Order: sequence, then structure tokens, then C-alpha cells
Amino acid sequence: MASRINLGYNSPNMTGGQKILLSGVKPTGRPHIGNYFGAMKQFVELQDQHKALIFIADLHAITTNQEATSLRQDTLDLAIDYLAIGLDPAKTILFRQSDILEHANLNWIFNCLTTVPYLQRAHAYKDALAKNQEVNVGTFDYPILMAADILMYDADLVPVGQDQKQHVEYARDTAEKFNRVYGGATFKLPEPLIIEGLKTIPGIDSQKMSKSKGNIIPLFAEDAEIKTQVMKIVTDSKTPEEPKDPATCNVFALHELFSQDQLPELRQRYEQGGIGYKESKEILIANLIKFIAPLREKRQAIAADPNKVKAILKAGGDEARKLAQAKMAVVREKVGLNW
Repeated sequence: MASRINLGYNSPNMTGGQKILLSGVKPTGRPHIGNYFGAMKQFVELQDQHKALIFIADLHAITTNQEATSLRQDTLDLAIDYLAIGLDPAKTILFRQSDILEHANLNWIFNCLTTVPYLQRAHAYKDALAKNQEVNVGTFDYPILMAADILMYDADLVPVGQDQKQHVEYARDTAEKFNRVYGGATFKLPEPLIIEGLKTIPGIDSQKMSKSKGNIIPLFAEDAEIKTQVMKIVTDSKTPEEPKDPATCNVFALHELFSQDQLPELRQRYEQGGIGYKESKEILIANLIKFIAPLREKRQAIAADPNKVKAILKAGGDEARKLAQAKMAVVREKVGLNW
């Protein structure tokens, strides 16, 4: 217990009146500003409104990352990233998925209730087939492990994007089937929490910002990298004097996130003419550096003590395990695995 106090870790009370919110994040390398505004920022804000559990989905990650050293580092880095942006272990149970063996245990029980045709409807599986990719069993079974992740903790709310609602639907279907087969209301039916008003963040090539496309501005980038990436943002060939449409400009889309105090003036200059893309990018660079530099410095300070970060994850894992073991005791009794 002393280590938790030293770390500022006070176990969130999961039996209070607030709804339980749960999300898992795959460790897949450097986060970018699209990740931040699309999900990470919301997790930090939601921890003040709900009883939150956030786990690093390293079991999901090994469907594609099968290099042990890389996985360990990505997992640690992701924890550091979330702590740096303000995720508070005094408010949120932050843990590694693989530290809770009950996830895999519940996954197997759910597998025995799940048919192959049902899993063949999953978007990720169908996308892989459409691309003629050979699919491993982990990828095929991904939705059921995700259902186990969600249902293990009686989550009320699961933050997802519009394109991820199927994940919650799979969890709800699985809960309903288990409850029907074994009787009672063992599992709560979770609801998707869709954050309204989120815009797609364009990458430097005008497509959606994505690590796989290599078109990102990293969330913790050094100043020089910020300058390089912003100057690469694709624009049209209009001269500074020509009017420009803010709604179709990739640079202006980022101004809406990082240059809000200057937005009315920038919009006017765009629409009336009198600003070139080079000047617009230079303004954006200055505002990005102002936003990113404090986060980067905080991240560097946290990363300097990796053992403290690992201790936070361990403490979170200990707390999550208590909840998982209590749920699995009920499940094992229902299924007939307890004597």
C-alpha cells in the first residue's frame, strides 16, 4: 500500500454512483495529434465524470506485433503518453491487459458460445479478406476478446468512434447470449459513448491522419520535426493575394484546433485574400510548438523514471484483478467450473 501512496495512486471506488467507463488502447507506436483529439483528450476529460478503467491492450497487439522487445517498449511508452497528457491514476485504473489472466479465461468461455458465421461478420475480418490477407486466429477472434475486456468490469459506457460501434454490439450480443444460456443477469449490457462533434484530423497529405500512412504530426514532436511536417502540408497553388476557402484548406483545419484566438482574423484573411500558405503554416508552427512543448517536457520527466510508471501499471493491475476475479467467480459458478 505504501507504494500506491507514494505514487499518488488512490483506488477509484468502483461501487459509487458514477457510471463505469472502460476503454482499451493498443500500443502501436508514437501517438499523433489526431489520436489526441480523437480519443486521448476525451479519456482525460471523462475521468472526472465517471469511474474509469483504461487498459493497454497488449494481448490485442500481438495479433500484429510479434517482436517482444518492441511490444514491451510500446506498452511502456503508451503508459507514459497517457500520464503525460493528464490521465490521473488517482482517478483512473490504468493497467496492462495481459496482467489480468481472467481476460483470456473469459474469452475462452465466450468462444464456446460464439459461432464462426457470427465472427465472419466482423469488419476487421472482412476487410482483411477483401485485401487477400491471411488472417490469424487472434485477429478472427478479436471481437470476442474485446467483449471479454468490456464485460469483465460491468462497464456502462465504452467510448468509441462511429466506425467502432460494432465492437460494443458484439459485447452486448455476447452478454445477452451468456445471460440467456446460463440464466440471470450475469453481464451488464454496455452502451457506446460516441463523442459528438469530433472532426477527422487531416494528415499532411490531406488524407485522415494515420500512422500507417506516414502523414502524421507526432503529439510529442520536437520543434524541428513540427516545422518539417507542417511545411509539408499539401495546399493548392493560390497566391497570397487570392481568396481561399478555409473549409477546404488542410492548414486551416489544424488552425481550428491550435489557433483559436486568431481564428476570426485568419478566416477573414483567407476569405478576402492577403495571406499565403507559407505565412499560415508559420503561424500554425508557432501555435503547435506552444501546445506540444509543455506536453513533451512533461513526458520526458515521466519517462526518466520508468520504474515508477511500471509501478503505476502494477497498482492498477492489482485493482483491476480484484474486480476481474470477483466477476469470474460468478461466471465459473454459472458455467459449472466450480466444485
